[in-house]
Amino acid sequence: MFELPILPTTIVGSYPQPDWLIDRERLKASLPPRVRAQSLWRVPEPWLADAQEAATLMAIRDQEEAGIDIVGDGEMRRESYSNRLATALSGIDTDRHGQAMDRTGKLNPVPRVAGPIRRVAPIEAQDAAFLKRHARRPVKLTLPGPFTMTQQAQNDHYPSDRALALDYADAVNAEIKDLFAAGVDVVQLDEPYLQARADAARDYSLEAIDRALDGVGGLTALHICFGYALVHGNTVKPKAYDFLAELNRSRVDIISLEAAQPRLDPAILAELPDKTIMYGVLDLSDPVVETPEVVASRIREALRHVAPERLWVAPDCGMKYHTREIAFAKLKAMADGAALVRAEIS
Repeated sequence: MFELPILPTTIVGSYPQPDWLIDRERLKASLPPRVRAQSLWRVPEPWLADAQEAATLMAIRDQEEAGIDIVGDGEMRRESYSNRLATALSGIDTDRHGQAMDRTGKLNPVPRVAGPIRRVAPIEAQDAAFLKRHARRPVKLTLPGPFTMTQQAQNDHYPSDRALALDYADAVNAEIKDLFAAGVDVVQLDEPYLQARADAARDYSLEAIDRALDGVGGLTALHICFGYALVHGNTVKPKAYDFLAELNRSRVDIISLEAAQPRLDPAILAELPDKTIMYGVLDLSDPVVETPEVVASRIREALRHVAPERLWVAPDCGMKYHTREIAFAKLKAMADGAALVRAEIS
């Protein structure tokens, strides 16, 4: 097992992709694509994989230079957090998309499920090996969770969304095991729709999530959020999660919450007494860079409700929509703020 300092720092998932790699203005103009959006890439296909690797190296080095303890690949190879894996599974009609309502109430193109969902080959394992080979610190990779993929699909095959989610869970389970086999230290499931569709989540999400984690041999995390403020335009967010205490019963080790921008009341952390908390301390609705002292104050607020041994420090989600300069400065402030509090409790 890898060793971490008290109050370890990490990113949620994304980091800014360079302008030479992807059309950032088009990326920011709409919600993250649910289907493939190859036209977003600026680099032609023969050189795209090499360009994505170069951008991944940049993301790794930026995180390490900023002082981040657990680094990710910044999702440099992805058009969104979910669409790369969700469209790589058999059972998806790649010729005709479906439609589904997003969390803002708009219809968007989504994968159309036309047959049994199966993972026919590893999807992110090669990326995981690349990250592990080039990072000098423990590494974390993200995957879309089975509940969120179900909510972001048009189901034209299964008798119920629950049945679809369970097959998504089997596909995710196989992928998680390959990531750990490739040397990844933490695998995170992104499940933002637990908050957006809390009633449906209560029906079958925990069953699907636990099935996705069945038999895995490493440290797992799960991220929930209120949505990207810079894309949704929702600078005012709820101050509490509608689906949270239920996650304490899940097999997940770490629960990732955005807390800075929604001004989350940290007292809510008492609802997760058996989990490690990945706590958002960077407000990504605002390009203004926090000072280390501001970050430290947010960490101290969380520590009133959770022991330091159960607290990880992270941004809120959606870092990819900021410039590299702002994102790096925010991460540096986060690392420095965590160091201030670490010195107080050591």
